[in-house]
Amino acid sequence: MPGAGGANAEGSCEALCRTLVSQKGLQGETADISQSVLYTSLMGLLLVADNEEQLILGSGRIGLRNIGNTCFLNAIVQCLSHTRGLRDYCLLKRYRQEKFANQDAKLTEAFSQVLTGLWDENEVESAINPRQLYSVFKEAVPYFSGYSQQDAQEFLRFLLDKLHVEINRRPYVRRPVKEHEQIYARFRWSLKVFFIRCNKLTNHSHLTVMWKKHLERDDSRIVDLFSGQLRSSLHCSVCSHHSNTFDVFCDLSLPIPKRSSGRDVTLKDCLDLFSQEEKLDKENSPMCERCTRHTACTKRLSIQRFPQVIVIHLNRFTTSRWSISKSTVYVSFPLTNLDLGPYGPVDYGPVLYNLYAICNHVGTVNMGHYTACCLDENGWCLYNDSR
Repeated sequence: MPGAGGANAEGSCEALCRTLVSQKGLQGETADISQSVLYTSLMGLLLVADNEEQLILGSGRIGLRNIGNTCFLNAIVQCLSHTRGLRDYCLLKRYRQEKFANQDAKLTEAFSQVLTGLWDENEVESAINPRQLYSVFKEAVPYFSGYSQQDAQEFLRFLLDKLHVEINRRPYVRRPVKEHEQIYARFRWSLKVFFIRCNKLTNHSHLTVMWKKHLERDDSRIVDLFSGQLRSSLHCSVCSHHSNTFDVFCDLSLPIPKRSSGRDVTLKDCLDLFSQEEKLDKENSPMCERCTRHTACTKRLSIQRFPQVIVIHLNRFTTSRWSISKSTVYVSFPLTNLDLGPYGPVDYGPVLYNLYAICNHVGTVNMGHYTACCLDENGWCLYNDSR
């Protein structure tokens, strides 16, 4: 509230809370924060009043220098720069206050420094040099050493994982080797990555045991924003036994269906293909818990827990025995009110997301260029390295 003192802001907030509760805008102490956009906005207002921290930002429309095939880094950083929950957290240096945060948060500091340059209110520079960020990142992930072309989705996953490790609110526990292998096993050359902000945080009345166990070990601002949970449901064709497994995800990698009858493919088509029932023969199926043997079964994926910010990746590559090919099928998508509710639990209701950033790739399997399109208060802006 511009020009309002702390006491006035606090009083206004309390009055607004009482008004909302009386009008059933909130359900008193039993209100689930995930059910109301208004409640979420109100929490943001209270935080500003309590912490007396207000950010004065520039336009954010500043480029990043390409220091040698680093368009993949520049495009992803611009998308993350427009993820307000992460941007404000870094600009306010809140990671320094986390209880169990790693004291040597070199990557987080370097990332925050780049964001500081991008959102400088004076906008002295037309482009920021990300050399220090890339240098620290390559120390943490030697796989990215050198200046060869890299995959943006792969970089995003490594970056978020390393940032999470540094600012984890839980004591550091070394991960098993197999888990690292799962995190870093990636498809090369992702074509398009969408950053979509949820405009309705989802109602999740019964958090699963697996999610609780995950938070006991991994709990950070990265988890707050980007982590969701997938449910894999198996149905045995022999004994009809149902079983569920749950996995944490930081992005959804969607297959692209083949175009038929000249019809354009939509993002909904990709989501439908991702979540459709898949038949597994007994050679490729897990062991049935009831039959205690491998049997033919069906498998279906659904979203058990929706993240605040969902990252959707379109997998445009198909691999054959001799080559890798790229799909150039046009995929249409909505800018607002993407409803992912149908891909969650049964009768879950609408879960709406608004698009605010896209990382796009043009080119071939072996070479190409990444750019970013990001939404701010003045509309959409194309970020192409320094421009």
